[in-house]
Amino acid sequence: MHEVLNGLMRAGGKAALGVIPLGSGDDFAKLLKSGNFDVGRITSGPDVCYFANGMDIGFGAHGARNVRRVPGFLTGFGAYLGALALTMVRYPLLRVKIQLDDGQPFELATAMTAVMNGTTFGGSFRVCPDARPDDGLLDLLMVDAIGRLEILKLVPRILRGAHAGDPRLRLVRAKRVTIESAEPLLVEADGEIAFEASRRLEIEVLPGKLRVMA
Repeated sequence: MHEVLNGLMRAGGKAALGVIPLGSGDDFAKLLKSGNFDVGRITSGPDVCYFANGMDIGFGAHGARNVRRVPGFLTGFGAYLGALALTMVRYPLLRVKIQLDDGQPFELATAMTAVMNGTTFGGSFRVCPDARPDDGLLDLLMVDAIGRLEILKLVPRILRGAHAGDPRLRLVRAKRVTIESAEPLLVEADGEIAFEASRRLEIEVLPGKLRVMA
């Protein structure tokens, strides 16, 4: 789906997207209805990548990469739990600068920052439970730089979508997001590794740019 979306956007976005939900997570399929959806666009230097569901840096991005290292007998949500276990062994705590729309940039030490058009990634992790894919806005989850035990405590709440108000994280909305880092960032988009070593990401919403048939 991610590859087809990027092909459609680069070709002008005139054709509709149809989705057969046979993936391991089917996060975008959970949103499916016919109509026009927003699309996220990530620019990193000369490179551009589009996403339909969401993107992130930090814990989630490394988890997406670790899904490919999980034994083949684990599928679906089991594969994501296996990737979670692998990621707990080693994950980065990032120091980034973030700007939302025309607001003042701010420094953030983060274990994970996700920019979402949909509600869920990893099959069942409801990172932005109030996100809507057709409201012209991106929803952000910014998790503080916390340790393994605190992440394990957060996971059940994120699975339920009951983490709003937790002092270790922030949920906000924006049309444009800029993320800068002195260290290279691994970037995941729609479950795929979009960039291996980005230092500046410019992320924006393209309202209603994707026509979906469901």
